[in-house]
Amino acid sequence: MSFVETETASQPSCWRRAAALAGDHEEALPAAGERVAVVGCGTSFYMAQAYASLREGSGQGETDAFAASEFPFGRGYDRVVALTRSGTTTEVLDLLTRLKGTTRTIALTADPKTPVRAAADDLVVLDFADERSVVQTRFATTVFTLLRAHLGLHTEEAVRDAGTALAEPLPEGLLEATQFTFVGRGWTVGLANEAALKMKEASLSWTESYPAMEYRHGPISIATTGTATWMFGAAPEGLADQVRATGALWVESGLDPLADLVRVQRLAVARAVAAGIDPDRPRHLTRSVVLDEG
Repeated sequence: MSFVETETASQPSCWRRAAALAGDHEEALPAAGERVAVVGCGTSFYMAQAYASLREGSGQGETDAFAASEFPFGRGYDRVVALTRSGTTTEVLDLLTRLKGTTRTIALTADPKTPVRAAADDLVVLDFADERSVVQTRFATTVFTLLRAHLGLHTEEAVRDAGTALAEPLPEGLLEATQFTFVGRGWTVGLANEAALKMKEASLSWTESYPAMEYRHGPISIATTGTATWMFGAAPEGLADQVRATGALWVESGLDPLADLVRVQRLAVARAVAAGIDPDRPRHLTRSVVLDEG
């Protein structure tokens, strides 16, 4: 069994632990009403998108998400939240260093023994969710669970749904699909983006992701027999029928959207194994991007 398979399977227990810890970090995490920016790179950027939309959508304050390299320094925020599994990503560290003394920052990381400890004002450590695989699974969803619990929006049902996502067979036809489009609405758009990335990283699959209402505005032209369109959360009226009419496979579930992401993680591993690819070591990738300052 690969590292990523073991780490994927551990998510329900990690989520319970993270939810229980949320109350211990009240002072460090954004307070209701604060103007907040959330930053990250790769998977962390897409989870930042999901959290930012969920926080603002629940009325707890204006919240923006940025790739760390694209942060708008001319815009004022009460707090900047950085998601970084390794604590060593160059763009995140540069951003936190530049904000030092001007904007309160908090980093959520898996490794407290890295430079992010000195770069951020506050630190939340989820070392129990750290990973050996290059491909992120449980750290990303565990960080999101902690943030979701801090918003008062985490439920035990999400954990139970994750168990279901791990136990039930994947929908038929997905291993053979030639292309995948992931779509979401509101906070699940970030999950759709992460799902597309996961499939690319682990199995070299051809994937795209969009807000669900945008799918009709061009992207649906790619749908045909042998492709799949995967919806996170409730679908816009009529979209499922439109996709099925193209001959494409329509995928949705009644699971919590974060738990549905676990199904995508499983699919990515299954397709990698079927293709003879090592899902723990995606080509051209490393666990953290550390740029040469020279």
